[in-house]
Amino acid sequence: MTKLLEVTHLKKYFPIRRGIFHSHVGDVKAVDGISFDISPGEIVGLVGESGSGKSTAGLAVIRLLEPTSGHIHFMGHDLVSLNAKQLRALRPSVQMIFQNPLVSLNPRKTIFENIGEALLYHRFAKNREQQVAQVQEILQKIGLPLTALSQYPHQFSGGQQQRISIGRAIAMHPKLIICDEAVSALDLSVQAQILNLLYDLKQTFKLSYLFISHDLSVVQNFCDRVLVMYRGKIVERGEVREIFKNPKHPYTQMLFAAIPKKHPQEKRSILPVQVFADTTSPGCPFFGRCSVAKPACEQFSPPLKELASSHSYSCIH
Repeated sequence: MTKLLEVTHLKKYFPIRRGIFHSHVGDVKAVDGISFDISPGEIVGLVGESGSGKSTAGLAVIRLLEPTSGHIHFMGHDLVSLNAKQLRALRPSVQMIFQNPLVSLNPRKTIFENIGEALLYHRFAKNREQQVAQVQEILQKIGLPLTALSQYPHQFSGGQQQRISIGRAIAMHPKLIICDEAVSALDLSVQAQILNLLYDLKQTFKLSYLFISHDLSVVQNFCDRVLVMYRGKIVERGEVREIFKNPKHPYTQMLFAAIPKKHPQEKRSILPVQVFADTTSPGCPFFGRCSVAKPACEQFSPPLKELASSHSYSCIH
């Protein structure tokens, strides 16, 4: 099957500058050579702790942050090599939903304006009549009444604001939507409603999702495949069932062990904190926290190795 998105050796470094001359003394390797793909109609989860590089990876994939290096092939185009005009033409096909929906909504404009203006700009609607009809159809699909058209974003609850943000995204007829912690700020009942909405829209519009989250229980139930990210690198990847049943990388095992248990009497693991991380070390990024680390781990960062056709991990054990 032809891949919708193929990311190869993607890097995003932020320079560290010091002194009165702001001399370049190093880099923060937020995303450090990751590779993955997404097929049409697939939901791929990207998980990891805060600061692991998940959100930076999502922003770099759609060039809201310029990658340091690497290739991003989307619908047959290498996004890294496109100029501003070419990239603008592809923007509608890949959309992003943020944790805070107000990031993508203009508080001074009505819901009709927030959703409808882009329809005219990108010529999905040729006139006012088509614009109104399409916005009304979108509101019905995201479960909001037509009376919402004349209201403003601040007049809605967090869950409703996220529905509007989703509606704004699907108005562009995208092939891929990147969800960056899209449900993490919502109550559990509202989370379930938004996840059901996302899944229904996926079925209706044949969408693909890159679902960035730190909530492993949501990823387990919503995604087809999962990528585990730590300090800018993907340390394990595979089908959700296989990864959750048989995690191989020590970090993945520790991450899953820290999930809150259903029964209070069950103990859960607490991940040791690595306060001072040496970003220049050539070794495994998890070396300082790994309970099974060997001396070789400090000097060598192993590539992803295949455990099965749908499961690979980066560890010498």
